[in-house]
Amino acid sequence: MTKKSTKGIWKVISASSLGTMIEWYDFYIFGSLAVVLSTKFFPSDNPTAAFLSTLATFAAGFVVRPFGALFFGRLGDLIGRKYTFMVTLLLMGGATFLIGCIPSYETIGYMAPVLVLVLRLLQGLALGGEYGGAATYVAEHAPKNQKGYWTSWIQTTATVGLFVSLVVILITKGTLSKEAFDEWGWRVPFWVSIIMVFISYMIRKNMNESPVFAKAKAEGKTATNPLKESFGNKFNLKFVLLALFGATMGQGVVWYTGQFYAMSFMKTVQCIESSQVDTLLGIALIFGTPFFVFFGWLSDKIGRKTIMMSGLLLAIFLYRPIYRAMYTTTDLALKTEIVAKTKVIPSIKEVDATKMDSIYTTTKMYIDGTALEEIKTKHFEAGKLMLDDKGKDKIETKITKTITNSDRWMLVFLVFIQVLFVTMVYGPIAAFLVEMFPVKIRYTSMSLPYHVGNGIFGGLLPAISTYFVTTAKDAGDVEFYLEGLWYPIGIAAVCFVIGMIYIDRKINTLHD
Repeated sequence: MTKKSTKGIWKVISASSLGTMIEWYDFYIFGSLAVVLSTKFFPSDNPTAAFLSTLATFAAGFVVRPFGALFFGRLGDLIGRKYTFMVTLLLMGGATFLIGCIPSYETIGYMAPVLVLVLRLLQGLALGGEYGGAATYVAEHAPKNQKGYWTSWIQTTATVGLFVSLVVILITKGTLSKEAFDEWGWRVPFWVSIIMVFISYMIRKNMNESPVFAKAKAEGKTATNPLKESFGNKFNLKFVLLALFGATMGQGVVWYTGQFYAMSFMKTVQCIESSQVDTLLGIALIFGTPFFVFFGWLSDKIGRKTIMMSGLLLAIFLYRPIYRAMYTTTDLALKTEIVAKTKVIPSIKEVDATKMDSIYTTTKMYIDGTALEEIKTKHFEAGKLMLDDKGKDKIETKITKTITNSDRWMLVFLVFIQVLFVTMVYGPIAAFLVEMFPVKIRYTSMSLPYHVGNGIFGGLLPAISTYFVTTAKDAGDVEFYLEGLWYPIGIAAVCFVIGMIYIDRKINTLHD
């Protein structure tokens, strides 16, 4: 590869990566702020139901990604890679900005969650067309036998987008007071995205079309009906199904377990203070991100299958020990409380003649430096304690832990291990998918299995796993916090078996 061609491909990667990173940023600030958004766009009388509804809305954006893959994949194979992912960038950026403008549930009632859902669906459609275009565009500029290395730079963008979203949230929280952030500051990360989208648009509009696609178009070898040629052709459909059930299905659940489920687990199950979680997750991502490129490069040397299947296998056997270690790291039952420093502060605020709320704030300190704040809210009506939907006293409890540096670094290490699994299955997969399909239907054929695997199997993980945890907790399961892992473990195991049996190591030379 000449120096000139190297310089050219770096321009391609930079432009493609920046736009894709911004789209992931747009997509994931919603997930990063799920706990806050549940209090803004959904009824507040049942916090658990509101949080689950928020996760379901988050998942809805993933569910429609395959439809975006079909629609924009078809356009990409008909009119070109460049213009298609220009459209997806603008659609994603506009939807994200508007989410930050929606009035709260208290202001417009049920229109709030409806509008959020509509915009989430638009985000999902846009992202469904973005990734396939960016990965295909870079791969078609890359030299032979180096596609794994060069496309792995695109693979870093999802993690970088998540990292940037966490940084913007932390800066916003650090700049504003807690009250200001809760009132309106949470909207700022959504508004900031429009600036980044404009910059990316200006860069992308000056890019040239993929030389491989341009050559095929000039020779009249592009597809006339990409959908029919991709999925109506039995030979090609076989590869589409293999890509889904033998690779992207497992990759999707590993990706979301190692990053989003880990974040949700620390905030909602371990009850660690939100900014501490964002910080330690960001540190783990910084350490882990270079391994996307490493495993992409390594896949050019030893093959995509070996690395991806190894990542799946490690995740299957190590998830439960890792999450058990995460839970016990901050388990207060294993720490010694400084009883003399425990404070209980009751306060009763009269709302009207027949209704009052009784709030008790308990603070505790532990010998190792861990701090606990527990707020119990008892709701009264006509002088009587209100009942929940199960006939029990309606008492809401919010627990927040501020953990020590040693515990924080232990959690950084445990999340980093999970990110390594992610880099193993995700680093080589763009090249793996591109090489499975011919140029004329590549955008369409690779986009669908990728977004079904990530959008359906991966995107539903937060909602399904949280439901499993909640159900196990209500049933009195001692290790309830591990139940949510059965979903990603099961999906990854099925994918591993199919991939080991049916993926041919020579598949990465199929369409060189």
